[in-house]
Amino acid sequence: MARNKAASEIGLALSLDPGLAMPKKRSLTIAGHRTSITLEDAFWRELKTAATEMGVSVTALASAIDAAREPAGLSAAIRVYLMTRQRRMSPKG
Repeated sequence: MARNKAASEIGLALSLDPGLAMPKKRSLTIAGHRTSITLEDAFWRELKTAATEMGVSVTALASAIDAAREPAGLSAAIRVYLMTRQRRMSPKG
């Protein structure tokens, strides 16, 4: 409650679905090995959307990100990839 009050005091109208911010572990097979990633539902949904738009599976997209991620962890690399992708797709203002 205090956080919402602080946001409203400075004029921010924020809407957040807390369920989308909850991290969950998911398992994938990448390069023949089972691995787990921890992503918030919001990022998982965006990863699935990106894969669909690219015509590939989530595993294929995660594998491509994995191949390019050095030295970042896979979950972090996925988040950064999705943020960068979103920025590229957003109209420049």
